[in-house]
Amino acid sequence: MHKESAGNLPGRFLEPRVRALVTGFEPFGGENTNASREAVLRLPPRVDGIEIATAILPTSYARSIAELDAAIAHARPHIVLCVGQAGDRTALNVERVAINVQDTTLADNDGARPVDRPIVAGGPPACFATLPIKKAVAALQAAGLAAQLSNSAGTFVCNHVFYGLMRLAARKKHRFKAGFLHVPQLSVVTRASGNPAMALADIVRGIEVILRVSAVEAGGN
Repeated sequence: MHKESAGNLPGRFLEPRVRALVTGFEPFGGENTNASREAVLRLPPRVDGIEIATAILPTSYARSIAELDAAIAHARPHIVLCVGQAGDRTALNVERVAINVQDTTLADNDGARPVDRPIVAGGPPACFATLPIKKAVAALQAAGLAAQLSNSAGTFVCNHVFYGLMRLAARKKHRFKAGFLHVPQLSVVTRASGNPAMALADIVRGIEVILRVSAVEAGGN
């Protein structure tokens, strides 16, 4: 990795540079876009002293975790933030917990509709984020963004990936801090319908705020 002197790094981040992996999802449910994908693709390659790698995961119970695992292996991150769209959310929702359940009436992009099925048979009932979630929510609100702490990531592929992320961290003894962010749909998509929405620029800014807060605690390793 390219070395820079401490004088060339803004803020409080010194060598080695903090690396973050941020993931979004492909569109699903017959939609043409996904707010998480659009926001992740617009992230800069670095924010302050944080190097940002990105990946777009399939909205698939069967394929998403393997692709997330490969992205983690490639990026070697100190922070992993997975981002997903939830059409009923009115704010940036920093998730506290993922549960060991797959249950949906909406098919994923492979046509799967699991009902009351565990993600991992015999696995823990729940896994908790290791990002500083309350500090992140406070920072988002201080930045003028609509944000709240959420205690339910649902039971669709977002929750599946969140649970899988925390299991990967535990099983492989990764040292990264990890968590999940749910975002509303984009305002350009929902303007006519009156559904909850948020501007793309605000979602991107929110992700950057969470990364900054998380980097203070993650550090380099």
